Amino acid sequence: MTDALAPVIPIRPLMRSALSLAERGWHVFPCVPGGKRPALRGSWQDHATTKPARIRAWWSRAPYNIGIACDPSGLVVIDLDVPHDTRELSRAEGRSTVSGTDVLGALCDQHGQPYPLPTYAVATPSGGCHLYYGAPSSAVRNSAGRLGPHIDVRAGGGYVIGEGSRIGQRAYTAQDERTPVPLPPWIADLLKDKPPTRAALPFPRGGAQGSYAMAALRDETRMVTAARPGTRNDTLNRAAFSLGQLVTAGLLPPLAVVSALASAAERAGLPAGEARRTIRSGLAAGARCPRGS
Repeated sequence: MTDALAPVIPIRPLMRSALSLAERGWHVFPCVPGGKRPALRGSWQDHATTKPARIRAWWSRAPYNIGIACDPSGLVVIDLDVPHDTRELSRAEGRSTVSGTDVLGALCDQHGQPYPLPTYAVATPSGGCHLYYGAPSSAVRNSAGRLGPHIDVRAGGGYVIGEGSRIGQRAYTAQDERTPVPLPPWIADLLKDKPPTRAALPFPRGGAQGSYAMAALRDETRMVTAARPGTRNDTLNRAAFSLGQLVTAGLLPPLAVVSALASAAERAGLPAGEARRTIRSGLAAGARCPRGS
């Protein structure tokens, strides 16, 4: 049956969203109402479609959430999550409240690249964000934490929940509806399958340099935590600069440094936004003056 001969079906909000996403060339399929699990029997990969008649038929039955199959849609989606622990629990247990957005910012600084915006972006019900990019010619697969803590990647073999869908009382809301820009090559390169190297180890193993770097990380974060009002931001900046030198020398992993400094700044009472800016600035300055390795 063609669209012209299809029965008239009322256009509901989720149906409208699904049709709009399909108009972009994105292959959609229904997920359970209020959830993320596919609502179809069999493989969702085989059912995802851009055909309006099928989409109308699906969403006339129930207020399904919208799944977008990344591979046939030519998409790579970077999912920036937020820690689920409460601020009080994080402070009491000394945990970091660094988000995926913070980690991606530190990754950009480390590689000397601008933050990968603007592009199509969707705010998620959990407080995170989905950044959509056009897939590169080389295959990109799903990954969790490969770019860093609180960052997942949805690509070949994966799907993402689309704009208009709801979890509880909160919706996935488009923040920028422009056409997705291509995935930055430097990020695509980080997502390529590569043999493990010594540089990928969490920390240098053994040796005076590794011991010195770890001691420096402990000392600098301790000073940030103990800093008094009026000196906190300057102390944090100096610590970020010093540790940034060690990061660039390959003696400390950048994401661990960002997390440790952010946690120390929070315990010292610095506002999260101010601390984030200071850490990024200090690390970038330290990276321009690396210590010899």
